Amino acid sequence: MQAPQQSVIGTLSPLAITFFMAFVLVTLGITYWAARRTKSAAQFYAAGGGITGFQNGLALAGDYMSAASFLGIAGLVSLKGYDGLIYSVGWLVGWPIVMFLISEPLRNLGKYTFSDVVAFRLRMKPIKTAAAIGSLVTVLFYLTAQMVGAGSLIKLMFNLPYEAAIFLVGGLIIAYVLFGGMLATTWVQIIKAVLLLGGATLLVVLCMAQVDFSYPALFSKASSLYGAKFLEPGGLVTKPLDAFSLGLALMFGTAGLPHILMRFYTVPDALEARKSVFYATGFIGYFYILTVTIGFGAAVLVGQKAITAIDAGGNMSALALAEHLGGGVFLGFLAAVAFATILAVVAGLTLAGASALSHDLYAGVLRHGQSNEREEMRVAKVSTVILGILAILLGLLFQKQNVAFMVGLAFAVASSANFPALVMSVMWKRFTTAGAVASIFTGLTVAVTLIALSPTVYEDVFQDGKVKARAAASARAVRLEGYARDAARAEADLQGRILAATQGLAAPGLPEPARVKRTAELKGLQADLALVQDGGLPAALAEARAARTTADAAVRPAPFPMKNPGVFSIFGAFFMGIVVSLLTREKEAEEKFEAEKVRTFIGIGAAGASGH
Repeated sequence: MQAPQQSVIGTLSPLAITFFMAFVLVTLGITYWAARRTKSAAQFYAAGGGITGFQNGLALAGDYMSAASFLGIAGLVSLKGYDGLIYSVGWLVGWPIVMFLISEPLRNLGKYTFSDVVAFRLRMKPIKTAAAIGSLVTVLFYLTAQMVGAGSLIKLMFNLPYEAAIFLVGGLIIAYVLFGGMLATTWVQIIKAVLLLGGATLLVVLCMAQVDFSYPALFSKASSLYGAKFLEPGGLVTKPLDAFSLGLALMFGTAGLPHILMRFYTVPDALEARKSVFYATGFIGYFYILTVTIGFGAAVLVGQKAITAIDAGGNMSALALAEHLGGGVFLGFLAAVAFATILAVVAGLTLAGASALSHDLYAGVLRHGQSNEREEMRVAKVSTVILGILAILLGLLFQKQNVAFMVGLAFAVASSANFPALVMSVMWKRFTTAGAVASIFTGLTVAVTLIALSPTVYEDVFQDGKVKARAAASARAVRLEGYARDAARAEADLQGRILAATQGLAAPGLPEPARVKRTAELKGLQADLALVQDGGLPAALAEARAARTTADAAVRPAPFPMKNPGVFSIFGAFFMGIVVSLLTREKEAEEKFEAEKVRTFIGIGAAGASGH
């Protein structure tokens, strides 16, 4: 069970380009079809409320199953084993909350965005302003992370220039959203979800066929290769409070993401809204089970050394497994699906951001809810172009930055700024306008501030150079310590790796960037071998340990020690919402509470399928 000696990942693949072009042509055809049916604001924002529960369930799954989930979780599991599951479980358990607490009130009380629900019995202008700011911050953080991830992944998978990838993604999402609105975006999500679920299922079937469709056999092989600890917790998450906080942010953040919440207006009624969450939960749960199997399969069948040789973070493990089991054709198909996944998620985010600008800020705040439909549509389309251009600029601006923290920040803001205000507005009679505004801004401020002071930003971003130097010094010290424990084994291993690297460099058609990278790796291996053979290892090891200590001391520790602030920012948002509401009574809002309850549970007065 060895990986192919030479992977074509990172080289220009005609097959991958062909599959991707087919996807783009089909989705542009759908956009043309949708554009002819998108004439009103209801059709632009909510596809006219004509999407069925099953279709919306697939679209929700498509919106939620990002490339980060597909490639990132499989990679985490392949390198860290059991602890990679925390991300699968955290992202999944938010869905029951969406189903039982959020979906029905959203569909019965709102119109196009979640702020419609919060503002139902409260004063519109302050609520719309605060909610739009919370939504836009969430969307922009998420959008930036997706765009930078798109550029990096496409560069790695297709060997296309980063800038070309950013402009390609930006141009396509503007076309999808501008001309096809929610209808085109929904069908792009559905096609992507079907392709992703189908591709991942085939990959798992091929993988399990290698171990006679036996999970015990798969885990047994993983244990024999990497030790029993690979199947036990503690490999990735070591602080229980941090794990709890991360879990809270993932769980409640799902119920506060603007592009997820606005999908509940695309179905005809509350029953279809619940059905769509039911289907989405099933699809997403199934998908995360697949990613875990793919991660363990890659670790066993491809091997961690081969995976990290392609990408040190393990993000290419699913594609490496596809190449190992299905050759270039299957690799090309899955690479195109990963690209399509990015496009679909970015399109959903762009539409949510445009809705916050046009429906909440322009129509709700600037025009006091009195704008006509044509005017709002025009503003929505201008907002789409602005957000598309902004996404391209952010993708180019943050090209060299580590933006992984932005996904965590998006979930932290969504769970802290959006979710508490949404829940309290529906369930608590005494909730007031001032309480809602205080809750939203407290959640937003605390989440952003604590993340800026956390190791994720304070160390990894603000002290990027020093952190990289610390990681390099630590890796060198650990590597030399390994050589020192068993010099004979290290010598044999290094000789084997030098032979493989030399053969790799001789491969015809190797792109220049890959040649430069592999040449540098070969020189590093040869230098290590010389240390082991020439007796210079003890001195080099002492020097490496001293360098590690110096590099450790150079990095200033973060003032806030946790990586995710969810436990504090969510609590702070609820606390401020409750305290300020108790101090500022709003009789008109209390009088409307019973009517709101009736509409929440029965749907009397809710907008119809095409009557938004």
